[in-house]
This record gives sequence, C-alpha cells and structure tokens, in this order.
Amino acid sequence: MHFDINGLITQYGYLALFLGCIAEGETFTLLGGVAAHEGLVQFTGVALAAMGGGIVGDQLLYWLGRRYGARILRRIKKHQDKIVKANRLIKRRPSLFVIGVRFMYGFRLIGPVIIGASRLNPMKFFLLNIVGAAIWALIFVTLGYFAGGIITPWLHKLDQHVKHLLWLVGAIVFALLLRWIIRRWHTRRADQ
Repeated sequence: MHFDINGLITQYGYLALFLGCIAEGETFTLLGGVAAHEGLVQFTGVALAAMGGGIVGDQLLYWLGRRYGARILRRIKKHQDKIVKANRLIKRRPSLFVIGVRFMYGFRLIGPVIIGASRLNPMKFFLLNIVGAAIWALIFVTLGYFAGGIITPWLHKLDQHVKHLLWLVGAIVFALLLRWIIRRWHTRRADQ
C-alpha cells in the first residue's frame, strides 16, 4: 500500500483548506501556501479557498453572536473586561475591529461572536468580513509560500515515512483501546 500525500493534497487540497479555514485557519493557510510552493495546488486557488473558509466561518460566528451572543458572553466571566473593551472598539472603530479581529490573539473565534452581539449591521459586517478575509488569506498564504523553501525538504522526508508513521499511530491506538477494554473488564468483574 502506497500512501500518496501529494495526490491527496492535489485532489482534496482546496476543499480541505476551505473547511479548515472555517474553524481555524492560520495553520491551513500556511500549509496551503507550502503546497502552492510545491506546485501541488495553485496559489490563487489556495488564497480563494482560505478567504472563502474565513468568510463562512466568521459569518457563522457572527450570526451565532447575533442570536445567542449575550448568553454566550455572560458565561465567559473570566474575560469580561476584554469583552467590554472589544465592545468599545466596535462602537468607535467598527471597520478596523472587524478587519483586524482575525489578527488579534485570543479573538479569532470569539471576536465575530462579540461583533454579532454588538448588533453591528449585518451587511456592514459582511463587506468588512470579505476585506478582512482577503487581507488575512493573502498574508498567511504568502508566508506559507515563502516558507515552503524551508519546509519542503522536511515534508519530502515525512512523505517517505508517513506509511510507517500511520502504522505506528494505529498500533498505539490499538494498544490503548485494548488496555481500556481490559481495565473495564477487570472493573466489572471486581464489582460482581
């Protein structure tokens, strides 16, 4: 059995990148840039997939915040001061906040929820979300593309050992599962 990681990236790269960028995107955009450097996918396609995933993810979080934001934000008691500051920034500079929220540490996922809860106009958010996603995707895909020269030799070595790595991971998972089953069996026997 030969595991062709390059074939998988070529076949599913854009879709995987799009889906990965819906939830967490920096890792996926960087890896997409590396794949573009290798010629496995097109740079433009990677940037568009990352941008699309970023837009969809933030739109979903925005609408979640618009609908349930007050309840969600009340439950995050530890960071109420940050939420208050974020709301002030949204009111003073909504454009900068929406575009920049992708680059703010700790706000990647909660930021759009806060924006939705602030009742920022949906169309305004959508347009600013597109601009922010475009800037974000281009920056991170480009970083990944240029890092490709450094990372690529390591990836080629990894590709040669992926099959062995998968067998090792499978063996470890099997051993842990077997251990769990045996412990559970012993616990049930002891309870009887």
